[in-house]
Amino acid sequence: MIPSRPRLKSYIFILLMVIFGPLGNVLLSKGMRSVGAVTNLNVAQLFHVAEQVFSSGTIWLGIVSMLLFFVAYMLVLSWADYSWVLPASAVAYATVALLGHFALGEAVAPLRWVGIAVICVGVFVVGQTPHSTTQPPGDSA
Repeated sequence: MIPSRPRLKSYIFILLMVIFGPLGNVLLSKGMRSVGAVTNLNVAQLFHVAEQVFSSGTIWLGIVSMLLFFVAYMLVLSWADYSWVLPASAVAYATVALLGHFALGEAVAPLRWVGIAVICVGVFVVGQTPHSTTQPPGDSA
């Protein structure tokens, strides 16, 4: 069997992973910043923090976004090799830096941008390889 090129649906769900994973993490970060730092691990403060967490719309949006990421991730893994999926989705590092800078106001150092550019070049290289080197169950050669 000749390895096939990535299918459109694989690229679409990688894109969903690249969007929803970082978005979920940014929303969780923003939500937890509004809750504040947990300084004491006593039961009373943990209950207070839990109450704030479970009543935060931002945190719930982050959780939903992470669930959408996870569903997209599972689906892509059912179609493509893990060794293709994870590097192909690494372009999310650029999304993380952009969201961190613009949504959270974080400073992203130039050297970090260089590192992210190197990762994105690697993603392009991985994207040129076959997405699956194994034959799915039930397929005959």
